Amino acid sequence: MLTARLALRPLVPGDAAAVLALFSRPEVARWSGDGRVLASMEEARRKVGRYAERGGDRPGLGVLAVRRRAAPEEPLVGVVLLVPLPPSEAVERDDVEVGWHLHPDVWGQGIATEAASALLQHAWRLGLGQVHAVTHPENAASQAVCHRLAMADLGLREDWYDRRLRAFAAQRP
Repeated sequence: MLTARLALRPLVPGDAAAVLALFSRPEVARWSGDGRVLASMEEARRKVGRYAERGGDRPGLGVLAVRRRAAPEEPLVGVVLLVPLPPSEAVERDDVEVGWHLHPDVWGQGIATEAASALLQHAWRLGLGQVHAVTHPENAASQAVCHRLAMADLGLREDWYDRRLRAFAAQRP
């Protein structure tokens, strides 16, 4: 998948070093999953393997590597995802999530917005009617991306991941 500045592609095992470089940074890891920093190449390989499974059995969903088109020799600048959104225990939902984790060197350059916008367009082509984004309540930067994507702010919710998160939703045009 291509955008004006980015190339998005499925992660491959060879991306483990880039995933380690990304998620070994506390400022990135704190907003991802349990917030734990990756400490080894083996952990990064396992994370890439888990990412390969995140789309489940839903065609067109998954986790993608983000690279700058103008600098294909540079390392990945992050990952983006369009994946099933795990409901909290005892919650009956079947939602899809858009999300992003980018290297701090590219924060503030509009890359998250550009990549997520491409994923939303992909979601609409797949026939999805709604896509959610969930952020840690303190993650103002990701919430700003959601606002730039014109996603509706649903406030604090406990519907997914068994935790309280600030949720957003985009509706298919």
